[in-house]
Amino acid sequence: MRQRAEAIVVGAGVIGMTTAVCLAESGLSVRVRASEPPHHTTSAVAGAIAGGPAFSDPDEVDGMWEPYEVNVRRHQISLDEFTGLAAAEPDSGVRLRRGRMVCATGDEAPKWARRQPGFQDCSPDERAGFPVAFWMSVPVIDMRSYFDYLIRRLRAADGIVEIRPLESFDQLASQVRLVVNCAGVGAGRLANDPEVFPVRGQHVVVENPGLDDFLFEFFAGRIRGPQSVTVIPHSDRVILGSTADRHNWSREPDPAATKEILRRCGEVEPRLVGARVLGVEVGLRVARPGIRLETEQVGDLTVIHNYGHGPVGVGMSWGCAREVAELALAGSLI
Repeated sequence: MRQRAEAIVVGAGVIGMTTAVCLAESGLSVRVRASEPPHHTTSAVAGAIAGGPAFSDPDEVDGMWEPYEVNVRRHQISLDEFTGLAAAEPDSGVRLRRGRMVCATGDEAPKWARRQPGFQDCSPDERAGFPVAFWMSVPVIDMRSYFDYLIRRLRAADGIVEIRPLESFDQLASQVRLVVNCAGVGAGRLANDPEVFPVRGQHVVVENPGLDDFLFEFFAGRIRGPQSVTVIPHSDRVILGSTADRHNWSREPDPAATKEILRRCGEVEPRLVGARVLGVEVGLRVARPGIRLETEQVGDLTVIHNYGHGPVGVGMSWGCAREVAELALAGSLI
């Protein structure tokens, strides 16, 4: 049994677990340290889809995702990985699904959409009341099954997960030389980063009345709203959303938001009206003006920061994780 980890990854959300897998499969001894297990993190309550409008054309992307070329590369690496998992790993929880992307502003599909697999403009009766609506095919991830898959993959590479809160990086200085900060909204406290803030999101989970296709509302240009319509079906349930409340730290469900989510989603998909509610899930997305992925020396520790992914953590996870592994190995940090 290994007595000393060569790297500790802080955080067990999708960013932390994916990073741990990449480091462990690169030959390092890896321990994940987190205050809560993977299935209790914000990532676990994500819809979630990979691809689509996360990165489009430079003039259509929110400024927080600069530099554009770097993030497009990270996103494409992740999309390729999820597409491969959908084809080769039936137990991963990743499936290629056809669904509708809709937008409340504009009059035609944006340029990025026409390059997507399965693109087709919606017919008038398929638009669900939105002026812009089109079909496309993307990987859809059942996060419950996907975290099971990541845990199995990490264990197969001799990685472990330890659930124990961390107050500061100093607590790890006697154990390792390399720490990777993937602590989500807690990453800002550990890194003394004042630019980090939470964006509270709430989903309602209902019994699946027989839906196969997803519906996802995106926002054109730099417009970001506090509410959006999201209908993401999995085999036994449908995840409905969502909200985006900036600087809100509460993880308690809001009954008014639950009622509004059910109303909005029922309007765009009548089969959801009256569907049995299975639960309400709340998570805190970590936001900042841009993703932070860089190396910092903290005393005797080398810390690689990998946080600030906002609403596209799942869709950026593999690209950023592989970049961390490259930094760790190429820089002789171990």
